Amino acid sequence: MKTQELIRTNIKNLVAYSSARSEFEAQNGIFLDANESPYGKYNRYPDPYQKELKQIISRLKNIPAEQIFLGNGSDEILDVLMRVFLEPYQDSILIFPPTYGMYEVLANINAVNMHKIPLNNEFNLDLPAIEQFLQHYQPKMAILCSPNNPTGNIVQGIETFLQMFKGIMVIDEAYIDFAQKKPSYLRYLNQYPNLVVSQTLSKAWGLAGLRIGMAFAQKMIIEYMNKVKYPYNISTVNQKKAIQSLLNSEKTYKKVKKILNNRDYLTDALKKFSFVKKIFPSDANFVLIEVTDANILYQKLLSVPLVIRNRHSQIPNTLRITAGKKSEIDLLLYHLNQIEKES
Repeated sequence: MKTQELIRTNIKNLVAYSSARSEFEAQNGIFLDANESPYGKYNRYPDPYQKELKQIISRLKNIPAEQIFLGNGSDEILDVLMRVFLEPYQDSILIFPPTYGMYEVLANINAVNMHKIPLNNEFNLDLPAIEQFLQHYQPKMAILCSPNNPTGNIVQGIETFLQMFKGIMVIDEAYIDFAQKKPSYLRYLNQYPNLVVSQTLSKAWGLAGLRIGMAFAQKMIIEYMNKVKYPYNISTVNQKKAIQSLLNSEKTYKKVKKILNNRDYLTDALKKFSFVKKIFPSDANFVLIEVTDANILYQKLLSVPLVIRNRHSQIPNTLRITAGKKSEIDLLLYHLNQIEKES
């Protein structure tokens, strides 16, 4: 099935809203068309298609600007994709738990059915189970996180799955900047027209407060996403701040290296605690650990207060710990030592 045929009929026929700033850019001249205030520093609506920011991302990622969509965080990207492709109460989506919980929330919001095929014991794709499933069901979309959240690993088997899956395949690479020497699936965009790769400026770039997610796909998919999104989904301020950060990429790369060193420091330090049963390998900026009793340890740290993430509901007795500053890690280790002495 061609990608075009996967798009909802009403979206194919949709006449998108034509905003004032999509017709005329508010840079020079007199603008009396959008009922904006004539006064103020940010009185004009932002560029609805973020052209300058996309050009910079295009150069960094070596992807044409017309193949880039920017959303208010990756969550908006996923929501827009569901609204473009998935018919409520009719179509279905496939996910691979344990994974990012927002996938299921967005599917419920958009009233689409959910299929789940758990990752195997190594947190990789269970290809025999997937192959058997696809003989009976054909979901219109699949979402996979790699490096995966909350497990932290690069998921194996994705290329094989891409070859067998005919729906829209979304690979969420929110943590890809921490996966040293592990290439992004951006390299497969031209090979698989049904592939969408999602990335973000929230993690490695340290811009979570700006809420800027990036989607990379075939031009046709991006055009439909632009039809569906809200006209001014990223503010002028956030676009400018993102541009400043991207133009200073070397600073970010140095911070990523420091975060990875902190992650390794944290990993080594956690090995000495008797209540830590397993430390899972990580290609992200966090570490997942299995402990004797996740709920009790989580509550003890919370009383400090020191907040980590309890993932017991997804993987029994596991906690996810972000690789923060070394001083923050040292504080965590101090309190873990106190807990160890008390036990």
